[in-house]
Amino acid sequence: MSSNKSFSTETSERYSRALFEVAKETNELDKIEIDIKNFQSLIKNNTELHYFIHNPSQSINNQNNVLNFLSEKLNYSKSLRNFLLLLVEKRRIFFVLKIIDNFLKLCSKKRGEVKASLISSKELSDTELEKISRELSSSMGSTIKFDYKVDKNLIGGLKLQLGSFMIDTSIKNRLKKIEQRMLEN
Repeated sequence: MSSNKSFSTETSERYSRALFEVAKETNELDKIEIDIKNFQSLIKNNTELHYFIHNPSQSINNQNNVLNFLSEKLNYSKSLRNFLLLLVEKRRIFFVLKIIDNFLKLCSKKRGEVKASLISSKELSDTELEKISRELSSSMGSTIKFDYKVDKNLIGGLKLQLGSFMIDTSIKNRLKKIEQRMLEN
């Protein structure tokens, strides 16, 4: 185990790779990706379910019953249902959100997508976002998918982070640089 990674990170990556491989082998990658996004949204938006899954005092039987019920009602693939039950059995279900994040990254990587963070000072239209994505994708040679946010504190402009590459055209950043120059003189 790498000294830079925590136990939960290392464990989450192993489980997500295992689910990814099973999904590929059973030709269910697209279905499991959709199911797992729905499950992620359900956990994040339902505080009772979030607490239930992350509560170590819950019995394995209770957690299995709830996950079986959800899998049946939401028509999850058999592979995903079995995977979730395995997480309960191994007492790793509380890692599920990290596992989901890692799994979704693997799916994006398989499609050749690159994740980027885009922050703007004002709300951008879908057309503007598509144009930025298309131009960046063309210049980078990969499909760029944005994690998009609006930050009114930027005053004007954009911030784009792609891995360790950062472009900051915000007025807030420019003012900060002017302030630094003034303090240096």
